[in-house]
Amino acid sequence: MDMTRVAERGLVLLGCGKMGSAMLEGWLKQGLPATSVYVIDPHPSDWVKGTGVHVNADLPAHPAIVLIAVKPQMMGDALPTIAAMGGGQTLFVSVAAGTSIATFDATFGADSPIIRAMPNTPAAVGRGITAIIGNTASTPAQLDLVEALLTAVGQVVRLKDESQMDAVTAVSGSGPAYVFHLIETLALAGEEQGLSPDLALKLARATVAGAGALAETAPESPSQLRVNVTSPNGTTQAALEVLMDPKTGFPPLLSRAVQAAADRSRELANG
Repeated sequence: MDMTRVAERGLVLLGCGKMGSAMLEGWLKQGLPATSVYVIDPHPSDWVKGTGVHVNADLPAHPAIVLIAVKPQMMGDALPTIAAMGGGQTLFVSVAAGTSIATFDATFGADSPIIRAMPNTPAAVGRGITAIIGNTASTPAQLDLVEALLTAVGQVVRLKDESQMDAVTAVSGSGPAYVFHLIETLALAGEEQGLSPDLALKLARATVAGAGALAETAPESPSQLRVNVTSPNGTTQAALEVLMDPKTGFPPLLSRAVQAAADRSRELANG
């Protein structure tokens, strides 16, 4: 199944909030015709309405792809509206957190190809990273197609087992919030040292964004980059002695945070 067949048979986007809109924008930029896309959303944005896609219109009986992008708590109401599309002709892709492949198998049938994906919010600026895993009915070609679709909003990685999705959720799915909180707290710490709120926030934002870009593009590991900016007995070393403390620093704190997120992901998956 290639993008031409997707354009011919149609792509249904069930839910078009921030994540759905980011993906839709990427697909349209990649050349997917707006007339091939069917958006189902109770409150579509003005931007979605202006793209030329079908909004809350009659759906094709067997679209090439149905991408499920509703919030987990809306899943129970949303799935019955597309259940009739199961049976193998339509590929289902879910970007909803906490909903297992087994749940979709029960709705659409185990013979329906289903791919579960976990993107994150930097997808909104084309800098996301998405992990994908398919059920036994999904083919390598379908995984390739979904990867091509999701590269519209960033990088894509493939998992070996669905059980890894809870850790992915805890690291990259929820991870942007950890970084946003780091920016908040770094700015507040700057204020405590005498900076104005606006200046402290500007410095914190640019520092975290710049360091992230450097970590992604530099050939050195993050550990080596840290060493590179740490002069012996200098200011950075003084701060790192606090942050790297094995009992009270970042290592145990982030470990507990990621553990809590992963545990919650498992709870959601188990209902």
